[in-house]
Amino acid sequence: MAYIQSIKQISIQEPLSENWFSNPIVPQAIFNEGIDPDFKQFLSPSITRRMGKLFKRAIVTSAQAMVGFPLDKLDAIITGTGLGCIENTEHFLISMLDNDEECLHPTDFMQSTHNTISSQIALYLKCNGYNNTYSHRGTSFDSALYDAFIQMKLGMISSALVGGHDEMTLKYHSMLCKSGYFKEGMIPGICSLSTLITKDKSDTSLCRISAFNMLYHPSDELLQDCVKNMLSEAGVDSFDAVVTGISGDKENDEVYKKNFDTLYNGRPVLHYKHIFGECFSSSSFGWYVAANCLSQGAMPEHLIYKGQPNVPKAILIHNHFQDKDHSLALLVC
Repeated sequence: MAYIQSIKQISIQEPLSENWFSNPIVPQAIFNEGIDPDFKQFLSPSITRRMGKLFKRAIVTSAQAMVGFPLDKLDAIITGTGLGCIENTEHFLISMLDNDEECLHPTDFMQSTHNTISSQIALYLKCNGYNNTYSHRGTSFDSALYDAFIQMKLGMISSALVGGHDEMTLKYHSMLCKSGYFKEGMIPGICSLSTLITKDKSDTSLCRISAFNMLYHPSDELLQDCVKNMLSEAGVDSFDAVVTGISGDKENDEVYKKNFDTLYNGRPVLHYKHIFGECFSSSSFGWYVAANCLSQGAMPEHLIYKGQPNVPKAILIHNHFQDKDHSLALLVC
């Protein structure tokens, strides 16, 4: 059992804000740039001079998620990223081609490694505890949060800063479209989301993570048994809604739709990628949406894909990547 204390995001919605809950920005473009805050308000120029956008976003969301929590009490920093700093990777590869593999700038190379994000957050927050990075494409954030959840369950840590950080460049988006990964109807986005998880409840806790499981190639029966066990573990009879990763991709969405009347048992189905977009860490926004719905006691109509709004007390989160890796979590207010 763990508690979500705070979540901060930078995305294609208004940064470091929950205005999307009542007044979302509806993305219209084929390619969407992230909306960044004024980094000068949070970071000194000496820190950010050679720092890529994703580093700035990750550090700012992390620092803002930690506001009010003692830094010396933070036990772990765990990050999920599908591709790391793809912009720095592009700069390094282009420079390598242009300069015939000679006189390459070391900064772009160092910042192109996936675990650099978590390391930079640790250096900025001066946290010398457990530090780990998961890079599992569409389940990167889920894997990072699962690590924190299990360690808390085992009593190994009491707090963790968990992040999902991925960016999208015009070149990479073009490649994804050509490869068929991005299909018509899907909205590309960026993600920098940090959440503070603690073992103990506080007056400001958004909700409780009562149960969490990750499954590989599960059958329909295994998924149903998993949800039943999660409800039993949480001590609740049912859930009030399901947050899904419906994205506009027919194959992806069909996995969720076949569960409308079985696994979801006719409950309202929520989606979020139509306002936050799709990237390898976009599943983190599912947690963000669910936590806000529970803490505010409402489900906005613009989030409802199927069903009617109600006052949620328990929300099931279902995410899958290519129908191979599935994650199921039960959040309770």
